[in-house]
Amino acid sequence: MPSRVGIVVRTRRRPDFLRRALADVAAQTFHDYRIVVVNDGGDPNEVEAIVAASDVRDAVQVQHIADGEGGRCVAANTGVRDAGTDLVVLHDDDDRWHPEFLARTVAWLDDHARSPAVAVSTEIVYEEQRGGTWTEVGRAPFWAGMQRISLGEMMSVNRAVPISVLYRRSVHDEVGWYDETLDAVEDWDLYLRILRTGEIGFLPGEALAFWTQRPDATGLDANSMFALTEAHAVDDARVRDRALAEWVRREGPGLPLYMASLQAELKAHIDRRFEEVSAGLRHDLRSELDAHQPFWSRVRRLRRGLRRR
Repeated sequence: MPSRVGIVVRTRRRPDFLRRALADVAAQTFHDYRIVVVNDGGDPNEVEAIVAASDVRDAVQVQHIADGEGGRCVAANTGVRDAGTDLVVLHDDDDRWHPEFLARTVAWLDDHARSPAVAVSTEIVYEEQRGGTWTEVGRAPFWAGMQRISLGEMMSVNRAVPISVLYRRSVHDEVGWYDETLDAVEDWDLYLRILRTGEIGFLPGEALAFWTQRPDATGLDANSMFALTEAHAVDDARVRDRALAEWVRREGPGLPLYMASLQAELKAHIDRRFEEVSAGLRHDLRSELDAHQPFWSRVRRLRRGLRRR
């Protein structure tokens, strides 16, 4: 009988993170899963050795992608296709779960058969390099107080990360695969497409997913949100432009043109008000200084008089 959950672990030349990710999966209280480790351009022998030494080795299938032929989306699609399970989740090698993540999310989807996916409350875990290992130095909630996954809010900014979302494999049959033309924001792009067909559930309260961030890291240890900052901006604009083009083809350019003009007017109004407030503050500050430091007030008047001569 096939496993219920396919866990796709994307990894690229980060052996310590891969070991940690496999140990994290092993700590789950739900065990009906299959793990697909997608080695995106790393040393096959090294990855195979790490898997063989892990506590979940019997549940792991490794897929190797040659260096230069992969990428985030290729790795995700490769893993999901190979999993062969009804439910799937991306567990990137540097992120972590609460031991109850799978148990609670699987149970929620079992109770909500019409929902395509479910996300959980998430914490950001900050790490720093100390003594040769990445050590947790702080935490912060990711979108504190969030109670649901809203399409409107998602259109502004991504409010879920791969480690926090369990979804039905069948959504790919409806909305397509991870877009391999993108270098970043592939998860946000997929969530937007899912939300066009149904609601993504949400488990508020206790954090069940942990998104690690290493702002000072460089090279392979860096997070995609820092290492791929430019790609994020480019691909964010690409996703928005495609959606806008789809709207214009279907409805015409009228509403977008009107909204663009309103945005331009609002920006101009804000710029004018900012200049007015700044000028007022400068005047008030100069008056305050003159009142308390008359010597410098006299110096400024003298300099103005000399310039007029």
